Amino acid sequence: MGDWKTTDGLPRRRRHRALSPLREHLRDTFWFAPTAALVLVFVVWSAATAADDAILTALRDAGDEDAVSDLLGIAEDAKTVVTTISAAMMTFIGVVFSISLVAVQMAAGQFSPRVVRIFVRSRITKATFAVFLATFVQSLLVLTSYDSQRDPSLVASIPLVQSVLTLILVGLSVVLFVMYVNSTLRLMRVAHVVDLITREALRVVANMPLDVSAEEPVGDTSAGTGSSRGPGASSGPGPGSGPDLGPETARIAHHGRAGVLRDVDIARLVRMARQSGVVLRLVPRIGDFVVPGTPVFAVHGGPATKGLRALSFQVSVGAERTFHQDLGFGLRQLSDIALRALSPAVNDPTTAVQAVDRIVQFLSSVAQRPLGVLLHRDRRGTVRLVQPVPGWTELVDLAFSEIRGCAVASPQVTRRLLAGLDDLLGAVAEDRRAPLVRHRTLLTQAVERAVPEAADRAFALHPDRQGIG
Repeated sequence: MGDWKTTDGLPRRRRHRALSPLREHLRDTFWFAPTAALVLVFVVWSAATAADDAILTALRDAGDEDAVSDLLGIAEDAKTVVTTISAAMMTFIGVVFSISLVAVQMAAGQFSPRVVRIFVRSRITKATFAVFLATFVQSLLVLTSYDSQRDPSLVASIPLVQSVLTLILVGLSVVLFVMYVNSTLRLMRVAHVVDLITREALRVVANMPLDVSAEEPVGDTSAGTGSSRGPGASSGPGPGSGPDLGPETARIAHHGRAGVLRDVDIARLVRMARQSGVVLRLVPRIGDFVVPGTPVFAVHGGPATKGLRALSFQVSVGAERTFHQDLGFGLRQLSDIALRALSPAVNDPTTAVQAVDRIVQFLSSVAQRPLGVLLHRDRRGTVRLVQPVPGWTELVDLAFSEIRGCAVASPQVTRRLLAGLDDLLGAVAEDRRAPLVRHRTLLTQAVERAVPEAADRAFALHPDRQGIG
């Protein structure tokens, strides 16, 4: 998209590039890759058929009947292999993916139901399923190309290239199968799961524009929303204070189905706002549950033109949250894993400690970032879209409140929580220490109330990055 430039023509910094919601939505589906593979295999098979016909025609034009006879023999030998592949591949697909679904179900029960999306979004999983199906369909198409005629002078088709292509797909299927099994087994390991969640959460942080407003919302945004956390008008542009959005002139309500606000098309919204000469403010936050009639956009600085009436079509509402633009979703999943590990039914404090490790990592990555409101600008650097995101206090509360309440009986977890809080206290600015101090104090008080023995209290309240080791 280019660089922003100051009045003296020097580059200011590279503009944030909004990611395509369509790409993310396709990654959250399981049908697109196999469907694309099936379409592609028809195209490739057609090309291979044309190549086989061209080879046969060239040999006949050259009068080389012996070569045609040899190719016919090779193709007949390959037919046995192709028939075996066709008969076995679909059974193989059913058995492999049945076992895999059981493994995913076990992982969801052990960690969190939200880890299933890791399986759905896995590129290896989709590639394996797509290639398996493509191999099966290709083998069927090749069998239809075989000619019952055995006379080299009369045979109309020798599917040699098609058979070779089928064998290549079988080899690729074997390689992908090994990679798929490895990926599925890793999904059952908590360290791998929390690492994947953390990497996706950090990717959301990396894609956030650095140009933001103040952490605390400004202006009156409570009308019609039941919440006052969205940004509003403020004096003083630029980071550290809310931009001057102008008076609110209209609100655009949601008219689709009820569900979780997954993401918005930032690039298109910025373009629509620029064309209408207004500033748009997203009223709910990504991850909020919206129902028909809920205001989703507030229009500032100008009237809601006819073109802006289509704003509600630029939001994506679904059954569950996604990572695409949801800053707090990673913490939500890590917290869920830790809570399930601390439940009496599971009682696995080591898993909870691993989740806390990644929670501290995520909070450290956003410790120096301004939070609360994202400002999305057009090519001229004018603010066109204002998007609310969680502030520092909200992220800290999301990270520690529930875990702290369940960790009192586990000294391994309390020691790791205290060490993590101490590390964060040393990494953040003075104005961000209050929520960390509050959680540390509450954890200390809870342990002092719940643990009667002084020696046990002292042990549980000793900070340790490994918990107990």
